Amino acid sequence: MATTRERRIAKELADINNDKDNSGVFANPVDPADLTHLKGSFIGPPDTPYAGGTFQVDIVIPDMYPFKSPTMRFDTKIWHPNVSSVTGAICLDTLGSGWSPVGTIKMALISLRMLLESPNPKDPQDAEVASMMMESPNEFAKKAHEWAVKYAGAPRRDNLTHNYEKAVPPPKKDDPSRYKGYNKDLVDRFVNMGFDVDAVVEAFIYVGIDRNGGEDYELEEAYMGDITARLLGEQ
Repeated sequence: MATTRERRIAKELADINNDKDNSGVFANPVDPADLTHLKGSFIGPPDTPYAGGTFQVDIVIPDMYPFKSPTMRFDTKIWHPNVSSVTGAICLDTLGSGWSPVGTIKMALISLRMLLESPNPKDPQDAEVASMMMESPNEFAKKAHEWAVKYAGAPRRDNLTHNYEKAVPPPKKDDPSRYKGYNKDLVDRFVNMGFDVDAVVEAFIYVGIDRNGGEDYELEEAYMGDITARLLGEQ
């Protein structure tokens, strides 16, 4: 008999397959008899050096899933400050301290694709890549594209455009009005998954989350699921 974890994974894989044209991400078990080892993939996002490349990710589902995040690493070599250029290890809050039991494999893959759109050299997995991005953004973009062409099959482009000069902006002071009376820590639990502050607050309002006088508190799992569904466009 399938375990609760296996039933959840099977349901998630069915959702990924049904929504792949919309979400842009895909995943399948390496062995149909073992749902704990998957291969995920997605296409590099447009207007980045990775555009058009196919990036494969190895996914291992732990025994404690969904209370512990999947372990993911890039099988496809990639030049990116938050991914090891040697091992494919990934530095992303969603796969660590920012993971929530309402998180899904699809959400994690979408977060990886978003990471290709918005690298964070201030929190690097690969210091050499991060240094190049901050000090020589044009050279970084060129090398990232060369690797995407070589390892991910991306179409070669001679004229690369990027905004990496702005990749490390000065820190902005949070505008309290953006939180619309909700506690910042409460909102940031979802922001740390890769969602925008304004989108999270809008989801809170849509779902009807109590502002609790601006104090932090633990949301019920059902509410967290509704909020995540709203943020992923499923409601």
